[in-house]
Amino acid sequence: MNDNVKALTARETKGCNIQYINTPAQLAQLCEQIKKESWLALDTEFLREKTYYPKFCLLQIATPEWVACVDPIALPSLDILFEALYNPAIVKVFHSCRQDLEIFYQLTGKIPEPLFDTQIAAPLLGFQENPGYAMLVSSLLNVNLNKAHTRADWSKRPLIEAEIQYAADDVIYLCQIYQLMLQKLDELGRADWLERDFAELSNPDLYQVRPEQAWLKIRGKNKLTGRQLSIVQALAEWREKTAQAEDRPKTWLLRDELLFDLAKLQPETVTELANVRGINERAVNRYGAELCQLITAAKERAPIPLNENGRPAKKTQQQEAILDILTALVRIRAEENSLNPIILATRKDLEVLMFNDDEECLLLHGWRFNMAGNELIGLLKGELLLGIESDKLAIIANKSVVALN
Repeated sequence: MNDNVKALTARETKGCNIQYINTPAQLAQLCEQIKKESWLALDTEFLREKTYYPKFCLLQIATPEWVACVDPIALPSLDILFEALYNPAIVKVFHSCRQDLEIFYQLTGKIPEPLFDTQIAAPLLGFQENPGYAMLVSSLLNVNLNKAHTRADWSKRPLIEAEIQYAADDVIYLCQIYQLMLQKLDELGRADWLERDFAELSNPDLYQVRPEQAWLKIRGKNKLTGRQLSIVQALAEWREKTAQAEDRPKTWLLRDELLFDLAKLQPETVTELANVRGINERAVNRYGAELCQLITAAKERAPIPLNENGRPAKKTQQQEAILDILTALVRIRAEENSLNPIILATRKDLEVLMFNDDEECLLLHGWRFNMAGNELIGLLKGELLLGIESDKLAIIANKSVVALN
């Protein structure tokens, strides 16, 4: 162990000794500690500026009694650590966990369960949607986080004491936030509202990148002609596969705007490709012939259809009126649960629901579905009606539909 780590592990930090774990013996001892816990606060440090896949550089783990920073670069194997962490009796607490879980999935092929994400829980306690970690720490703990090492190179060794302290702070405060949130959720009777949201985070599909679907994430594709769209689809799939195979950022191969330029100019020879503005010489020399073949073949086949789900560019007065009714239901349920209606659903969320854009709609998932989404679907299907009972808006069953069923 280097000198700066020795000094660090010997000193007190917010009531906890920071353990720096970089040998198998230390890791084995840490795993014995983990087995005794009912929950753990977790965070990761990684780099991916020069790679497709995130490079795992540090894992921070904490409880109210101890905190550890595990060095995956120094350790020959993390198998015993994953075995301990994947214990279903231990709740894994994160803030905005999708990227952290991507690393776990990449390394093990599965997601640790059960989970608790403070970012997802925050709106139920009156915070905005997707609040940042620093904002939660400031609001709940009255602490302003040190941002000095936000852009640190976590792959270099040795890490300096200040960097390890910075990394440890994330899980030290996360422990405190988690305990406060649990208490507040319990007081509000909302402790079980998030079970479905957290369960959905364990779906492996969230962490699998399918190259054939890469084009779906490209903005502006709906403005392309059929032939242009077919080319973008082919190039996006090639780019994703190549980036994965070479472990390089996909934008280093072809930027999105260059995909559109190639789709519009449709070069068929390497010479024509080299004349396209923005494409670098290395890409032309290495991939030029292959790209031209892809473009030529894509021009001759029909594109995968865009799924716009019938959402019109401009809504009719009838559609606006339906949105007003849906908004009224949201306001009713939000008031009953002491929530800002915008936290439950925005008008845009309701548009997505109305036009059956299923994958994007928050109202079809988790606590929002239980609180309002199911009833909103009932209104859209005519199974429920919005009426007035005792001078108050109420959701009532459509008896004519019930009779027919």
